Amino acid sequence: MEQQTAVRIEKGRGALTIFASYFSGTGKTFRMLEAATQVHRAGGDVVIGLLSCSQWPQTQAMAEPFESMPQRVVTAGDDVIYEIDLDACLKRRPQILLIDDLSHVNAEGSRHKNRYRDIEELLKAGIDVYTTVDIQHIESIQETVFEIFGAPESERIPDCVFDQASHVEFIDMEPEQLQNRLKQGCGARIPSAGCTLSQLNALRELGLRRCADRSALYASTQPAQSQALYRMQEHILVCLSSAPSNAQVIRTAARMAGAFRCGFTALFVETSKFQWMPQSDRERLRDNLKLAQKLGASIETVYGDDIAYQIAEYSRLSGITKIVLGRDMIPHRYIFRKASLTEQLIELAPDFDIHIIPDNRRSNRFTSRYREVLHTPSVSLIDLAKSILILALATIIGFLFHCLGLNETNIITVYILGVMLTSVFTKNSVYSLINSIAGVLAFNFFFTEPRFSLNVHSNDYPVTFVVMFVVSFLTSSLAAKLKSLAKHSAQMAWRTKILLETSQDLQKAGSQTEILSIIADQLLKILQRDIVVYCVKDEKLQEPEILLAEESDLKAQYTTDQEKQVAQWVLTNNKRAGAGTETFSDARCTYLSVRAGEHIYGVVGVAAAGKGLETSENSILLSVLEECALAMENQRHLEEKEAAAVLAKNEQLRANLLRSISHDLRTPLTSISGNASNLLSNGDMFDAKTRQQMYTDIYDDSIWLINLVENLLSVSRLDGGRMNLHISTELVDDVVSEALRHINRKSVDYHLHTQGDDYLLAQMDARLIVQVVINLVDNAIKYTPPGSDIDISWKRQGKYVLITVADNGPGISDEAKPHIFDMFYSASNQIVDSRRSMGLGLALCKSIVNAHGGEITVSDQLPHGAMFTFSIPAREVDLHE
Repeated sequence: MEQQTAVRIEKGRGALTIFASYFSGTGKTFRMLEAATQVHRAGGDVVIGLLSCSQWPQTQAMAEPFESMPQRVVTAGDDVIYEIDLDACLKRRPQILLIDDLSHVNAEGSRHKNRYRDIEELLKAGIDVYTTVDIQHIESIQETVFEIFGAPESERIPDCVFDQASHVEFIDMEPEQLQNRLKQGCGARIPSAGCTLSQLNALRELGLRRCADRSALYASTQPAQSQALYRMQEHILVCLSSAPSNAQVIRTAARMAGAFRCGFTALFVETSKFQWMPQSDRERLRDNLKLAQKLGASIETVYGDDIAYQIAEYSRLSGITKIVLGRDMIPHRYIFRKASLTEQLIELAPDFDIHIIPDNRRSNRFTSRYREVLHTPSVSLIDLAKSILILALATIIGFLFHCLGLNETNIITVYILGVMLTSVFTKNSVYSLINSIAGVLAFNFFFTEPRFSLNVHSNDYPVTFVVMFVVSFLTSSLAAKLKSLAKHSAQMAWRTKILLETSQDLQKAGSQTEILSIIADQLLKILQRDIVVYCVKDEKLQEPEILLAEESDLKAQYTTDQEKQVAQWVLTNNKRAGAGTETFSDARCTYLSVRAGEHIYGVVGVAAAGKGLETSENSILLSVLEECALAMENQRHLEEKEAAAVLAKNEQLRANLLRSISHDLRTPLTSISGNASNLLSNGDMFDAKTRQQMYTDIYDDSIWLINLVENLLSVSRLDGGRMNLHISTELVDDVVSEALRHINRKSVDYHLHTQGDDYLLAQMDARLIVQVVINLVDNAIKYTPPGSDIDISWKRQGKYVLITVADNGPGISDEAKPHIFDMFYSASNQIVDSRRSMGLGLALCKSIVNAHGGEITVSDQLPHGAMFTFSIPAREVDLHE
C-alpha cells in the first residue's frame, strides 16, 4: 500500500522525497531505487550518495547501474563508518541524489551532527534528494516507541523534516509477511527474535496514523475554502521543567498541536530556586528546551515563585486555550497538604482545558518526587560566617536589653530581626531556617529561667518558642522572596536599559559597519562573553571584529580556519551553527546571522564552548539581533534612497549636457565645416583678408571645442577622484604670467592689469591652477563689454595665498551667486543655450581649488562688476647660508 502526498516547496530549493516504512525489511530502499530507475531511463541525472543495501542482494543489484559518489571513511575503534562526502556532492550537483537512512547520526568530526542536516544543505543547494526512514525515528512519537520496545530510538528526526517533505511514500507490508522475511536471514535494524508480531502491528498502526496526520497537515495548507471544516483557533501551551518526564509531555503537546494545526508555545517559569538547581537538572532543562524548539514550539520565559499564577496569567494574556502539564503520580489525599499545581491551575484558570500527562516510567517516580527534598545546596563559608555573626550580634543586643531591664518581648523581636537580616545578606534561605532554629534555642538558653539551660519552668514558654520560630521563618521567607523579586526586577530594568541604549545608539549610526560595532559592544555588556562580528559586503565575509570579555591573548582562537568556516556556512545557509547546535558543534562560538528576510547583513558569534547560552540569554540575544537587522535594513534603504537621488541628479546633469551639446556644439561645428568647405571649393575667389578671417574663425571655434572637452574631462576626473595632483612649490606671478599667455584672443580688446607680492610661493599643481586663472579671465571677457578693465592680483593671508580676478562689468545678481559654480549653470541662462556659455568653466575651477584644499568665492566689485577669489596653501622656503 502506498500513501503519497505533496507540499509546496520554495523556489530554487531541491525537493525531498521520503520512502518510509514501519520497520526495516519492508523494501523501502528497493522502492527508492525503482523510482530512481524510472527517472534515470527518462534521461535524469541520478547519483547514489550513500546506500546501505549489502544485506539485500536484489537491492544491491538494482543499485549497480548508478554512479556512486565517494564517501568519507571514519574509523571508530574497530568499526569503520561510511559517511556522506557533503562537499563532493555539492560540487557534483546531480539532479537527484539517493541517500539511505535519513535518521542516521553522523560520526564525530562531521560538519553536521545528523544526516538530515546534510540533506537540508543539499536541498538548499537545489539538489533533489530521495531518502528512506523508519517511522519510529520521528521525534514526537518516541513515547509510544518507548511503550512498544521499552526504550526510545537514539537516532531521530524532527517532525518538520517529515511533514515538509515534498513527497512521502509509505511502503507497507503485512506484519506476518515481514516477520517471515526477517527470519529468512536478511538483516534488520532490530533482530527478529526481539520483535514480536504485536510490536510490528503496533508500529504499522503508528506509521499509518503518522502519515494520516501528515495528510491532514497538507490539507490545512490548501486555500481558505477547503479549510472551513478545520478548527484553527486553538493555542496549546506546554510547561517546561527539568523533570525526566517533561520530554514525554512536550512530545504529547507537539502531537496535539499538529493534530489541531494550531499555535504551540513552551513556557518556563523561572523561580528563585532556579539559581540553586543542580547542574544535571539544568542540562535536562536545556535538553527539554531544545526538544521543544525542534518540535516547533515558541519558547517563552516568565519569572515568579507562584508557578500556577504565572502560567494562568501568561495563558490569559496570550490567548492560550489548552495547557499541557506533566504528573509523576497521583498525590495521596492527606488532610493538610499543599494543593497540587493542577488544582491551583483549575482554580486560577477555570476557562482553560488542562491536560495531565502521567509518567509511565515508575522507576523515576521516587527520584522526580523527592529530588528537591534530597538536594542539599552547597554551603558557602562566607554566608555561614554572616549568619553566625548576625546571631552573635542579636545575642549581644539581647544581653544589653536584659541588663537594661527590658521585657523579653523586645529580645524576641531582636532575634526575629536577625533572621530577617540573615535572609537579606545571604544567598540561600537555608541560612534563615538555621538562624530561626538557633535563635529560638539561644533565647531559651540565655534569657529564660533557668538561664544557661534548655529547660524551662513556665508552661507558656513552649508556645512562645513555637510562635517565635514560625514568625522568624515566615519573615525570612517573605524577605527572601522580596529579594528575589528585586533581583529579577533589577535584571529586567538593566536589560531594558541596555535595549533602549542600543536603540538610541543605532539611530545615530551612519553605516552598517558602525551598526555592527554598536551591537557587538552591547552584546558584550549583556552576555559578558567574547563576541565575534563579521560584516557582510557583496555577499562575502569581511575581517572579523573581536571583543573579549576579559583581557587576554585569545583572539587568535576565534580567527582560525575552522571558526571562519562556520561563519561562512551561516552566511551561505542563513541558519545558526556552532557550539550548542547540531552543525559544527565543536566550534568555540555559536554563530547567528543578522538578517532581514533572506538578506544577511552580518554574522555574530557568541563564545559558548564551555558554557551554553541560557534561555534568557538566547532570548535577549535574538532581540538585539532583530533590532540590529531592522537598523541595517533602514540604513540600506537610506543608502539606496541617497544613491537614487545621486543617480537622478546625474541623469539631470546628463540631460543638461546633452541639451547643451545639441545647442552649443552644432554652431561651432557648422561654422568650422562651412568655412572649411568654402576654402576648399572657392578659396581662390576670396581675398587675403577674407581668407584670414575664415582661418581665424576656424581656429577660434576649434580652440573653444578643445577647451570644452578638456573642461569636461577635468571635471569628471576630479569629481571621480581619478586625477592625481602633482603638488610642487611655485611662484605665483610665474603661474599668472603663464596663464595670460593662453587666454582668449579677444583679450586684446580688454585692459588686463596684474598686481601682487613678489616672490610669493604656493603649493599647487601648476598646470591646474593655470587652468583656473584662464577660466576666470575668459569668464570675465565673456560677460563684460570690450574695453572693460580686468584686474588679477594676489597676496598672502595667513597660511594661504589669495588670488583674485576682478572686472568692472555688469556684475552677478544675488540670485545667481549661490549657483554660479554649479555645472551647466549660466548667470544669463539657467539652462544654457548660447554657444559661449556651457557653464563648465567655473565648475571646473571649484573642483580644482577644492582638490588643493582651498576655497573659491564670488563677491561684488565696487562700484560695479564681479570679483572671484580663490585660495591655495602658501609655502615658506628655508634659506641655508
